[in-house]
Amino acid sequence: MKRTPKHRLKDRETLASLPTLMQYDGLRIINKQSNADRDQGKTTTTERMLYYSGHTRRLGDVDDGSTVTDFLPAERKRGVTIQSAAITFHWPPLPERSDVQPATQKGSKPLPPPSPSRHHTINLIDTPGHADFTFEVVRSLRILDGAVCILDGVAGVESQTEKVWYQAAEYKIPKLIYVNKLDRDGAAFGRTVREVASRLFVWPAVCQIPWFEGGKGGQVRFCGVGDVVHLRAYRWPQVKDAKGELQAGDGKQVETISIDDPQIADTPFVDEMKKARIALVELLTNHDEVLVERFFELGEHLDIPADDIIASLRRCVLNQETRLVPIYAGASFKNIGVQPLLDAIVQLLPNPKEVPDPEVSLGRSVGTLTQLLAGNLQAQETLSEPHKGPKGKKMSNERRSLAVIANLEACALAFKVVHDPRRGALVYVRVYSGSIRRGASLYNTNLQVTEPAQRLLRMYASDSLDILSLDAGQIGVIPGLKHARTGDTLVSYLGANPKTGPPPPLNSLQLRPIEVPPAVFFSNIESHSLHEEKAVKSAISLLIREDPSLQVSEDEESGQTLLSGMGEFHLEIAADRLINNLKAKATVGEVEVAYRETLLHPSQPEKALVDREIAGKKGKAGCTVTVSPLEDADIDEDSLGDFDSTVSEHGNQITVSMSGPKDPSRDIDAWIGRLPSHLSVQNIHVALRNGAMAALGRGVQYSFPFTNVHASIHIDPRTEILGSDTSTPALSSAAHEATKTALRNAAQGGSAIMELVMNVTVKTDDASLGAVSNDLSSNRGGHVLSLEDTDATALKVREDLSVIDLRKVYAPRDPFESGSSRAEQEQAMTSNSNRERTIQARVPLKEMIGYLKHLRSITNGRGSFVMSADRFERVVGQREKQLQMKLRGY
Repeated sequence: MKRTPKHRLKDRETLASLPTLMQYDGLRIINKQSNADRDQGKTTTTERMLYYSGHTRRLGDVDDGSTVTDFLPAERKRGVTIQSAAITFHWPPLPERSDVQPATQKGSKPLPPPSPSRHHTINLIDTPGHADFTFEVVRSLRILDGAVCILDGVAGVESQTEKVWYQAAEYKIPKLIYVNKLDRDGAAFGRTVREVASRLFVWPAVCQIPWFEGGKGGQVRFCGVGDVVHLRAYRWPQVKDAKGELQAGDGKQVETISIDDPQIADTPFVDEMKKARIALVELLTNHDEVLVERFFELGEHLDIPADDIIASLRRCVLNQETRLVPIYAGASFKNIGVQPLLDAIVQLLPNPKEVPDPEVSLGRSVGTLTQLLAGNLQAQETLSEPHKGPKGKKMSNERRSLAVIANLEACALAFKVVHDPRRGALVYVRVYSGSIRRGASLYNTNLQVTEPAQRLLRMYASDSLDILSLDAGQIGVIPGLKHARTGDTLVSYLGANPKTGPPPPLNSLQLRPIEVPPAVFFSNIESHSLHEEKAVKSAISLLIREDPSLQVSEDEESGQTLLSGMGEFHLEIAADRLINNLKAKATVGEVEVAYRETLLHPSQPEKALVDREIAGKKGKAGCTVTVSPLEDADIDEDSLGDFDSTVSEHGNQITVSMSGPKDPSRDIDAWIGRLPSHLSVQNIHVALRNGAMAALGRGVQYSFPFTNVHASIHIDPRTEILGSDTSTPALSSAAHEATKTALRNAAQGGSAIMELVMNVTVKTDDASLGAVSNDLSSNRGGHVLSLEDTDATALKVREDLSVIDLRKVYAPRDPFESGSSRAEQEQAMTSNSNRERTIQARVPLKEMIGYLKHLRSITNGRGSFVMSADRFERVVGQREKQLQMKLRGY
């Protein structure tokens, strides 16, 4: 191919580069920058895509807060993506249109249906990179058709990349890899390619190699890429600024140079490109029989046309069993490599008709959406008597099912809810079948409610366009839905009753839900006053509807409202949104750890006799109480009498015994009959227990509630129940005083502080196992119970993944890389087989506050944990001394 100097990648050339198999209308791809480690350049790459597609007129910058997809004030302030943002554009760019106006402007009108063209519509979702916002990535993955994984050429494959990669593999999402930031010092494209093989267990198909100018002791500059498929090079020339210094251009000017061009024909760069082409063809022929036949026809790796290679790549990408992933190179901040990446997206990633069939459930029956629409999936509950048709004739279940399904207009999944201060709730949906029309009634099969779709929007980050309908495969927004939540299935049914929805079994139709990961970090929320409490709870409800990975609970003991999330930064952002955006008048602080007191020695029996006015009435009652550590109590429930009982509450045990007649010849019924008419044996027991529990609720030395205590209450009805003057409040008061005195006397012999111990499960890689287990046992006062191997067999997405032989992986040599360093890297990658280990431990809750940040630090971001409450145990050793000093204030 002849050189085209200073060539613009205009519509005609990009269209000409598309293979024949892509030449059809309506192609739609959802592209998601899926590498979930931050600072990899996801948002910067998105900005370049929008600029080159003609959607924006200038290049947005993350640092100065001018990006389209990072539009939240918190995102622009911190320079990180916090929530996923959806935006629609076309590649190649559409001709400019004057009839489309934003929906927020006056005089806006719905976007008319697009005219048939060879341009491709791309719905892009830019997702967060911080590990605390994993759920934003998960719910985007649920509705994606394809993904672009962006890697940092300096850092390589990082921890969160691995987690999101396997989440995408679980949904069987085809993926491309884009190695970014190759302009930076220390960038190593070849090393990153080998890490893709060793850490992600896939075969890297190198479709581009980086082009560096300079070298031989001088400065090396990343100037372009070598296209291995088309055997040509792209160079992005520099431009002079106002001072006459060379700077990166805007990326629209691209030089396309053939490998036969004299200026590069005999260079090592071209030799490496040819070597990469041979390796690419060899890799593809190992997975694609069609290309094998084509290779036998032509006989040479370099003679195979680019269209045949692209078609082979596409077949391998869509067939997840090949485990083959194309890899591209670039530097988005310097505007290098983005246009070829967009070409690869429309050439290789699937359209909605090519993705795996969505999984649905119909009652207890599980199948696919195609089976449902064909009438081959019936709810088990409906397989009964034949039903009658319109004229009274009996219809088989199959015919009735087809008749019902024929009226199904649309089926969609709500995957995100955003509260907009002007437009209210915005529900993001992905349509899987049919078409949602503006004004249609949507039945929520999860909540069994019907809501109207009064407007339909196509989102452009924070802006929107009114549209008339959302068709199958599209992503859009339905504003104003009051009930829809993340993961709800919405159906539109012709002739449905607004109250009861579609007829069975379609009223139970549900698409595969979105799984919410467990929360691992906690904070408390306190309203400024009781008057504001209702408004604060309403704001929290809106927050949780937006982000289901946030969870709220009430601590019955302390009365705290606990907000839990995926990490410290996650809760920091949630608090900022709660107070600044939702205007909740509340304070968000650290969670207060609950402690308990316990006894070390038993008490002597303490008798109390109450004779005073209680609640305006005269009250007389008495009882005797003995308290002791629970483990010292000798309780045989089988030996309890007919008038005795033992109850366990809040970690304590209370036994109530009543003296009966000592003479067996005496009539027990007669003795019971002498109790006051307003008291029964059960009322007496409840009143005494309530009094004892009230005393156990406040400790003697530190005011913490008592736990692990046994209280034995004895009452003699003949001497301590005094006729009509004895009431249940009087009995409770007597039990409270006696128990309190007994606790005070027992505490003189010593008491101890108890703390809540958690069952903790930590997952980390083999290399960090020792550091994590040592930290739990030595630094956090925990007890490691077991170390388990949770290698590939423990993760279903890795069950069939075998280790890639790095000797069979092609990766170009990096600048300044020596043969010995390459061998050392490969040996290290081979020895570290990404084996995941699980640590089971019991750790005090106090030591787990802020643990997630520390765990990520000592595991290079590869560690994660979940925990659940176990029981209260005594604080011992140095931790007990430190806690006592803190509580006493000295």
